[in-house]
Amino acid sequence: MAPTAPLNLGILASGKGSNFAAIAQSIRQGRLQAQIRVLIYNNPQAGVRHQAQTWDVPAVLLDHRQFPDRASLDRAIVGVLQAHGAELVVMAGWMRLVTVVLLEQFQVINIHPSLLPSFKGAQAIEQALNYGVKITGCTVHLVELAVDSGVILAQQAVSVLPGDTPASLGARIQCAEHQLLPEVLQHFARGQFVITDRQAIFN
Repeated sequence: MAPTAPLNLGILASGKGSNFAAIAQSIRQGRLQAQIRVLIYNNPQAGVRHQAQTWDVPAVLLDHRQFPDRASLDRAIVGVLQAHGAELVVMAGWMRLVTVVLLEQFQVINIHPSLLPSFKGAQAIEQALNYGVKITGCTVHLVELAVDSGVILAQQAVSVLPGDTPASLGARIQCAEHQLLPEVLQHFARGQFVITDRQAIFN
């Protein structure tokens, strides 16, 4: 059987870039048949830009403050993704809402630090701690216009321990994210997800 062509990824990130690094490491280790064609980041000070340099990935700054609205930003994002040949878009700590401008052109996935549909939106870890749950985790899902409402692709549970703080719990959730996100992307690379109405079927 002929080898499967690598999946061409475009990554959107706003922060340190730990999920970006996890994806890049998985590719290098041969656990993910993909290539990162471009990183787009919106925060000039984001640490992820250094990750891109480390992994020799083209990085493009699209500072959202320089655009009049979200649709204008997304048009610029689409242009960069298309220019670099991205097939699938990964929001890896992208702290901006997206619009139909992007979603009409690309399938987009996101990783969120809770077991959706619980604790959507910002401060999900703090929400879980305030609610007193004993188990939380992370979710990889398709992106839709409504925040954290898209089809769930995979989840991984993380126990909440006595005395946990947002930092301690967040660190363990992040470790789970670093495992789960590359695994999901490998399923995409192998064509193993069939997305139907409101559900994802593993083929």
